[in-house]
Amino acid sequence: MSRLVAVSNRVALPTRREASQGGLAVGLLSALQESGGLWFGWNGKTARASEVAVTTVEEGGVTYATLPLSRREHRDYYLGFANRMLWPLFHYRLNLLHYRPRQFEAYLAVNERFAQELTPLLRPNDLIWVHDYHLMPLGNALRGRGVDQRVGFFLHTPFPPLDVLRALPPARRFIRDLLAYDLVGFQTDIEVRGFLESVRHFFPEAVTEAETHLQFGGRRIIVDSFPIGVDVDEIQRMVESGRNRKHSRRLAESLSGRRLILGVDRLDYSKGLAERVHAYARLLKLWPEYRRRVVFLQIAPPSRSEVPEYEQIRHELSALAGELMSRYADYDWLPLRYLNRGFPRRSIMSFLARADVGFLTPLRDGMNLVAKEFIAAQDPEDPGVLVLSSMTGAAQELTDAVIVNPYDIDQIAEGLAQALAMPLEERKARWEHMIERLRAYDIHRWSGDFIDRLGVSRSVLD
Repeated sequence: MSRLVAVSNRVALPTRREASQGGLAVGLLSALQESGGLWFGWNGKTARASEVAVTTVEEGGVTYATLPLSRREHRDYYLGFANRMLWPLFHYRLNLLHYRPRQFEAYLAVNERFAQELTPLLRPNDLIWVHDYHLMPLGNALRGRGVDQRVGFFLHTPFPPLDVLRALPPARRFIRDLLAYDLVGFQTDIEVRGFLESVRHFFPEAVTEAETHLQFGGRRIIVDSFPIGVDVDEIQRMVESGRNRKHSRRLAESLSGRRLILGVDRLDYSKGLAERVHAYARLLKLWPEYRRRVVFLQIAPPSRSEVPEYEQIRHELSALAGELMSRYADYDWLPLRYLNRGFPRRSIMSFLARADVGFLTPLRDGMNLVAKEFIAAQDPEDPGVLVLSSMTGAAQELTDAVIVNPYDIDQIAEGLAQALAMPLEERKARWEHMIERLRAYDIHRWSGDFIDRLGVSRSVLD
């Protein structure tokens, strides 16, 4: 049996799992435990350049091999190129791009260092699975060190269409790096088509076999979509165990019978949070019957606070929240609760279970697992309604949600009104269709499908 080697920018170390466990951790851990796998990546810490050695820890049959970044690497590779160039590019925010050649060089250098440190840890029959935009060049860096094991790559974010990708000065280099993998996976077929279009543009000599196979440079590359799922049973266990815990009880008591509209997102300009607040204000203006009868709770823990654009969105949202409160709040009713902090995952699941409306309207998102978690957390006898952005990968699967254009404030407000007014039978019918999809393609099916496809891929043409 082949050993699975997972590589990601951040590694969910066992001691931090309750706070950090999300889709990637849940999807990989069972597969890693089954094969006695290795998980390699950044430990989330910075250190002096002379103190960046790999350390390992074993637990539950999994070896965690991690290393810190130097302060310069953290600044130029992570905060710089990855999050001020690639992240806005992949989310179609060209006005926020900051390209600096030295940051690109640092990005390549970190990928080379990851390859250098990982190569001695590999075994001949390993299956190597690389994750996300931070590490796109890693496969090519491994090939340059003689690694001929099967190597796959999965992108958790959207992949931009060609006309957007061309704004990246080294775009051709990135496509070439991705063609070093045996299997390249995306969230949706939209991303697959976009990637293949870019391959044809930059490398017209590449030959397409059927719809998901390429021949290039004497290699065969599989390109396909693998929409990441959630662990439905685990979410429902967390809902049940968290139902009577402190946070859940306090939330229920504070609502005083009012209906709950809930959003849970990282504080990020891609999440459409400003548009969401505007749309909620429009709901209260045009449907005054919901005043004093609903509460919108938006949980938005900060992230990447060292990046100026994130500080800017924080100030913008605070101003918008204050304006809405000054207009609609009363001495015994706060229409909006805007929280800039995180909560334990178990508490978030119990919040989702209590919500009448899941309100998730990113301007662009690779998948949006919170949308799937909301569906999984609902009571089958009285499910809430999901209001979901059409610009998420989840909208391709959860077609029974109330789908809205995240740039259309009026349409979002109408979607909220539709969700709040939806009768029970319709809510149940929509929920049943969506939960069936989530059970059919859950997080374990996602990881299993990718690993199975990687295991049968052929690196070199006969």
